[in-house]
Amino acid sequence: MSVTHGDFTIERRLGHRPPRAFSAFADPELKRRWFANPGDWDQWHHELDFRVGGREVNSGGDRGQKQRLFEARFHDIVQDERIVFAYDLHHDDRLLSVSLTTVEFHPDGEGTRLVFTEQGAFFDDPGAPAEREHGTGLLLDTYERFLDGGD
Repeated sequence: MSVTHGDFTIERRLGHRPPRAFSAFADPELKRRWFANPGDWDQWHHELDFRVGGREVNSGGDRGQKQRLFEARFHDIVQDERIVFAYDLHHDDRLLSVSLTTVEFHPDGEGTRLVFTEQGAFFDDPGAPAEREHGTGLLLDTYERFLDGGD
C-alpha cells in the first residue's frame, strides 16, 4: 500500500460574523443541511456530537453503488474561533485517507475570514491530495450558499 502526504489551506471571506459561521459547523441541524448526503443518496446517515472527544459520522450511497463513510473525532474546539478534528474517509471497506483538519474563524470587519487547513495521508492514489482540495473547495461553496440563505 502506497501513501501520499499532502496538505492544503483554503481561505474564504464570509459575509457573516464568526458566531454564525461557527454555528453552521457546530449545530447538528445546521451542519446536516449543508454537509450530510452530498450526493442525494438513497441511503444515508448523519450524526454529530460536537464536543471535544465527540464524533461526527456521515455515511451513505445509492443502493448497489459505492458506500462512503466520513468518520471524525473532535480534538479541540474554541467557541466561534477554532475547530480541530481528525477524520477517516472510506469507500466501501477501503480506507482512502486519514486527515487532520483545522477550521479557523477570524473576525473580518462585519464578516469572517475562514481558514480551512487539512493535512492528510492518502492511500494508493498519488493524485488524491489535489482531488481532496478541489472537493473541499466545492463543499465550502455549499457551506457559503447555506450561510447566505440557500439550502
